[in-house]
Amino acid sequence: MANILIVDDSPTEVHVFRTMLEKNGHTVEVAQTGEEGIDKAQSSLPDLILMDIVMPGINGFQATRKLSTIEATAKIPVIIVTTKDQETDKVWGIRQGAKDYIVKPVKEKDLIDRVNSALAGK
Repeated sequence: MANILIVDDSPTEVHVFRTMLEKNGHTVEVAQTGEEGIDKAQSSLPDLILMDIVMPGINGFQATRKLSTIEATAKIPVIIVTTKDQETDKVWGIRQGAKDYIVKPVKEKDLIDRVNSALAGK
């Protein structure tokens, strides 16, 4: 299926997402900071990125915006997955270049449906 980069500083969240994605046939890479996520995205060019917002260093909004400005990564769909559930956060995330915005906790069917939708629209 697809190679997906998870950018999240929570080992628990990474484990949950990895389990869901691998169970559905995807391969997974992990980055624990926004900076590491940008570096890994440029080196491995994943098919899709799941991006947390609240992380040390640059946050997920900043990382998403940066990825959208780099030619090699600009077309990689980013789905923001965060606990930030305000409508203003969602609007801001989409304005930074995200294709979708999911609020944690995430149900497996919802995550896989949105991942498949983002991959289909790539």
